[in-house]
Amino acid sequence: MCSQRARTRTLQPPLDLARSVPRTYISRYSQQSSAPVMTPPDTSFTPSANIAQLKESATIAVSQRAKALRAAGRQIIDLGAGEPDFDTPHVIRQAAQQAIDNGATRYTATEGILPLRTAIAAHATARRQRIMAADTITLADVVVSTGSKQSLYNACFSLFGPADEVLIPTPSWTSYYEMVALARATAVPVHGCPSRGFKVTPAELAAHVSARTRGLILNSPVNPTGSVYSREEFRDLLACAREHNLWVISDEIYRRISYGAEAVSSLDVAESRDRLVVVDGVAKAYAMTGWRIGWTISTAPLAKAMTALQSHTTFSPASVSQSAALAALTGGPAIDATVTAMVAEFQTRRDAAMALLATEPKIRVNPPDGAFYLFIEAPGAGRIPDAGSVFAKRLLEECDVAVVPGAAFFTPDWIRISYAAELTQVELAVRRIIDAYRSA
Repeated sequence: MCSQRARTRTLQPPLDLARSVPRTYISRYSQQSSAPVMTPPDTSFTPSANIAQLKESATIAVSQRAKALRAAGRQIIDLGAGEPDFDTPHVIRQAAQQAIDNGATRYTATEGILPLRTAIAAHATARRQRIMAADTITLADVVVSTGSKQSLYNACFSLFGPADEVLIPTPSWTSYYEMVALARATAVPVHGCPSRGFKVTPAELAAHVSARTRGLILNSPVNPTGSVYSREEFRDLLACAREHNLWVISDEIYRRISYGAEAVSSLDVAESRDRLVVVDGVAKAYAMTGWRIGWTISTAPLAKAMTALQSHTTFSPASVSQSAALAALTGGPAIDATVTAMVAEFQTRRDAAMALLATEPKIRVNPPDGAFYLFIEAPGAGRIPDAGSVFAKRLLEECDVAVVPGAAFFTPDWIRISYAAELTQVELAVRRIIDAYRSA
C-alpha cells in the first residue's frame, strides 16, 4: 500500500508544451506544427535609470590601470592613489587583534558600537564647545558607516532628491557629483579661481543659488587641490548657506593632514548645527583606508533617517574595524605622535616636489596647505581640448607615471598627483613630469 501511494503521487499529467515552456522562450507557433519556435533569451544588459548616467570613479580607474601595468612588468610610479602609504599604527592593529580574540566578530548595532560613538561624540563636543559651550553632540547625533564614502552617500540620499540642486565648489572629489546624481538631484559646480587656490567665495555661491537649491558640499583640506579654507573663509561660507537655508555636508576626512595652522572644522565656526552634517573617518589621518570606518555628526532626526537607510543597505560596519577605530580615537599621545610624524613626512615630500617644480617656471601648480595632493596645469591648457587627460595618458604610457586627469574634478586642463608615496619615488616622478612638460 505504501509503495502504491508513492507511485500515485508521482504520476504527472500529459506534457503541455504551451504551458510548460516559459513565455520568454516562445515567439510564435507554427501553423503546420503544434511545437513552439524557440528563440534564445535576451542576455544583453541595459542599466536602470538609477545608474544610466553613472561614471566610473576616475581615481580608482587610474589606480587599477597602474596596478595592471605593474602586473604586466612595467615599473609604474603610482601617484594617483588617494591613500596614505604608511602602515596602520601598531597599537591600532593590536586592538583589532584583541577584539577578534575577544569574539567581536558578529553584527553590531546599525549605527555602530556604543564605545566608538561615545568617543566620536566626545571629540566633537570638545571641539564644538570651544565656541558653543552649551552645544553637546549626543550619541543620537552619530552614525558610524562603512567608510566616509558611505557616510557621504547616506547624507546625500537622505537629504536630496528629484528637482533639488546641490552646490559643489569645483574642483572637488569626483564622487560628490555622482552621489548627488544617484540621489536624483542635480549637482551644480561652482568654479573657484585658480589665483585663490580654487577656493570659492560666498558671492560665487550666492550667484548659483536658485529656488531649487537645497544643499552645499564643502571639503577642507580640498581634494584635489590641497587648498585649505581659513577660519574666516569657512565661517563666511557657512553663513551664506544659512542665509539661503541650505543643508551643508562638510567633508573633513583630511582635516588632520595640514601644514602650518590647524585646518578648521565646521564645528569650530558654524553658528548652528541645525542644517549641518559633518563627515569624518579614520582612513586618512590614521592610515586606515582598508578598515572602512567613517561617520556622520548631524541632528538626531537626520541621524535616525540615515540609520534606517543604512539598515537596508550595508547594515552595521565591520565589528573588528570599529574596535580598531576606537583605539585610534582613544589612543592618546602615542597615536597623536604617529599622526604628527606622518604629516611631517607628507610635508617633506610636498616641499621636495614643489622645489623641483619651481625649476620650470612655466609649470603652474597650486601650493597645497593640506591633504597630500599637487594640482598642476597641463601643457596646452586652453588650447588642447581636455589637456589634462592628454597629458595624463602620455605620462602613463611614455613616462611610467600614473596621475589623475583633472576632468575627473571638472577641471580638464589640470592633473592631480598624490605624494602619498616614498620620497625617492615622488622626486623621480616629478622629474619625469617636468621633462614631459618641457617636451610637450
